[in-house]
Amino acid sequence: MNTPLKNRYDFMLVFDVQDGNPNGDPDAGNLPRVDPETGRGLVTDVCIKRKVRNYVQITKTAEDGKSLAGFDIYIKEKAVLGRAHFKAFSDENIPTGEASQKEIPKELESVFEEISLPDGLSVDLDANEERQMLVVAADADKKAIQQWLKDEPPSKEATALIKAALKDAKPRKPTAEQTELGKKRMCKDYYDIRTFGAVMSLKSAPNCGQVRGPVQMTFARSIEPIVTLEHSITRMAVATEAEAEKQSGDNRTMGRKHTVPYGVYVAHGFVSAHLAEQTGFSVEDLELLWRALTDMFEHDRSAARGFMTTRGLIVFKHDSALGNAPAHKLFDLVQVKRKTDSAKPAREFGDYEIIIDRAQVPAGVTIDAKI
Repeated sequence: MNTPLKNRYDFMLVFDVQDGNPNGDPDAGNLPRVDPETGRGLVTDVCIKRKVRNYVQITKTAEDGKSLAGFDIYIKEKAVLGRAHFKAFSDENIPTGEASQKEIPKELESVFEEISLPDGLSVDLDANEERQMLVVAADADKKAIQQWLKDEPPSKEATALIKAALKDAKPRKPTAEQTELGKKRMCKDYYDIRTFGAVMSLKSAPNCGQVRGPVQMTFARSIEPIVTLEHSITRMAVATEAEAEKQSGDNRTMGRKHTVPYGVYVAHGFVSAHLAEQTGFSVEDLELLWRALTDMFEHDRSAARGFMTTRGLIVFKHDSALGNAPAHKLFDLVQVKRKTDSAKPAREFGDYEIIIDRAQVPAGVTIDAKI
């Protein structure tokens, strides 16, 4: 089922971390992200979306390891984005270019047998199955092949043949109508595109345009300033024989680990019915998003992140697509605060409470506290 989304939604996500690093900053030695002016912790929207993508990938994968139809993930680990574009054009029967072939001279046949060719290059027999041909696929990534020639150049003669074949291969620029078809196909096949949007105007693959996603999120910010701790850790092993000899068999390696003792974070999100209509984001997709935000930390455990839990998901549903109240006024109805004014540092969620002023909810808006 794909029930169209007819309502605007705004939501608040409340989660906490105990003895973990919720989102390390690579520009600061992977220390937990902090607002330097206030000392409050930060978790980027990209980090939260990554966990949603991972949850969907886990829950929407069949026994054969393939994603269920309509629930593949575009931005995933080790993905080659261009492949998805070529697949979308192929599924829509849109040509992507012209392949080229060059006959391989007899003296070079043994050379090509020993070369591990990159994607887009292959050796095949001609129509009469008599001569070997070097084939450049229509969807070959020319830049990747040229980089391969620089990094792992074969013989001078083989390189010249490959370059000649590349020159004859003709990429095809799609029309505006074909780009639109490709964009719609990508939205149909990939959950994260129709949810969060994507920029799909790659130079090395068919242009699928840009999609502005109906679901947008802010950075999460901690309720109070956080303390970032740095711990020394020891590994009772070394990586090389040289290290072992240097330590006379003691074999210890020192390291560092960064954590937040405790912090409660709040992120805000928005769901546009109008943008959902453009991408095909449905009511069923929205329900999957709520489940992901609720359970994503249960499938994201690691030593680095400590104990992280979704503590609250407060959803404001508007009666219309345009909305019945400004988002900031709705968010002001929810308070996440300490139960007491004690100066003692908070170390568990029991030190906090979530208060919702339901009496002040505007007409045309309903609240659903899912957690």
